Amino acid sequence: MSERIEAGSVGADAGTPGIIENPGSKGLRAGSIGLMGNVIIGLSAVAPAYSLAATLGYVVDNVRDKAPAMFVLAFIPMLLVAFAYRELSRDTPDCGTTFTWGTKAFGPWIGWIGGWGLAVSAIIVLANVSEIAALYLFRFLGLDGLADSLIAKILLGSVFIIGMTWVSIRGIVISERMQAILMFIQFAVLIVASVIALVKVGTGRAGAQAIDPELSWLWPNGLDQSQIAAAVILCIFIYWGWDACLAISEETKDPDKTPGRAAVLTCLILVATYVLVAYAVQSFAGFGDTGIGLGNEANAEDVLTILGDPVAGAVMSSALLLTVCVSALSSTQSTILPTARSSLSMAVYKALPDRFASIHPRYMTPAFGTAAMGAAALTFYLVLSLLSQDTLADSISSLGLAVAFYYGITAFACVWYFRSTLFGSARNFFLRGLLPLLGGLAMAAAFIRSAIDMISPDYGATSVGGIGGVFVLGVGMLVLGIPLMLACFAHNSDFFRGRTLTATTEVKVPDVH
Repeated sequence: MSERIEAGSVGADAGTPGIIENPGSKGLRAGSIGLMGNVIIGLSAVAPAYSLAATLGYVVDNVRDKAPAMFVLAFIPMLLVAFAYRELSRDTPDCGTTFTWGTKAFGPWIGWIGGWGLAVSAIIVLANVSEIAALYLFRFLGLDGLADSLIAKILLGSVFIIGMTWVSIRGIVISERMQAILMFIQFAVLIVASVIALVKVGTGRAGAQAIDPELSWLWPNGLDQSQIAAAVILCIFIYWGWDACLAISEETKDPDKTPGRAAVLTCLILVATYVLVAYAVQSFAGFGDTGIGLGNEANAEDVLTILGDPVAGAVMSSALLLTVCVSALSSTQSTILPTARSSLSMAVYKALPDRFASIHPRYMTPAFGTAAMGAAALTFYLVLSLLSQDTLADSISSLGLAVAFYYGITAFACVWYFRSTLFGSARNFFLRGLLPLLGGLAMAAAFIRSAIDMISPDYGATSVGGIGGVFVLGVGMLVLGIPLMLACFAHNSDFFRGRTLTATTEVKVPDVH
């Protein structure tokens, strides 16, 4: 007989004291989200419009016309890691994702620090997207004075974090419906703007700065390792977030199949969109160092919205400003979802205090964990914003390290967890072994190469003691997890002693009829 784990409590199998053999529902609303809703949440967590606006200029600065090639190159390890997520999710559809899978494969210490990597990523990005949402809303409304005011941006950014945290507490269904509307706006504007730009280039109506698109932009020849590493770590950031659809597996219809399919589908949609937009921007703007040219340093922070008026007039300019705002705002909300659910899973297995495992009786969401996630992001945002805007900007550059870290752990966990079945079939060998292994190695290489480059004080806008501020923030936030992990061990050592979650623990979600 197996025991059922209720939210906030951990049972034990009668035959093995202290060991959970078959946990069930954690109290979440099962069967609430279908494939489309799952994809929408994955896409909204990525925030494609915001990601492109914030990153494309820096990618171009590193690799010039090879930005489309970098999007394709970074997509490959993402897809390989997505296969790992899909296989692990089919076997163990647990909202803890990296934490649960890393623990089952490598033990509690690696699992815990993998879960911390996910939390770090969310905290860093929430601090940035909330300010971006505030900045672009002010610009959309024509309130340039407020857009330049640090206090105004901090206040509105804080309101966005608090508001989206509240929406996340209210329930997964309302979150999905809100995200569907926001996602439609994003993709409609991005695709329409890109198509108009390419048509104008093709018909010679784009202006003297425009250049003809070339297939060679899809091949990364002529680039050195540092250029590729810098661009790929940026591209990892713009893809990051698709795994949000795996964190809601226990609230998804057909949880052993739907989340994995959603993850792969999300990655495919993203690479197609990014390549289309990159081609449109590069072709229309050209690489000149004046005006809207991509070589103009004044455009580096946002090469997307400056094209609005030249492409289709004031209406498109306003639409792009609103789209980036909406994109950042939707990401603020959808980023909270997976991290709160990861903390729920960690608490159920005694890796965090029991309070994180509490479920709201009406909304059936991890209310305390969601609120704690929002509070952590808000604190991080306020500290960095008041400390220095340069520090806040460097934090987003450091995000790729945390993402590569926990994606790598997940990919390697897939290979090791399924090691006994890898040679059972060709499918297992490729989808559970070779492809995830290559994805993990790619993430490890990107992490190591980028960390080495980030040590330089010239990397980013700040430095601390002769070390690049991007490195200090990225590695420092990951290292901060060690004392926190030890504090959790001191609070309750059951998880760390292998008493609550092991490789043989069967994690299930309830059947929905």
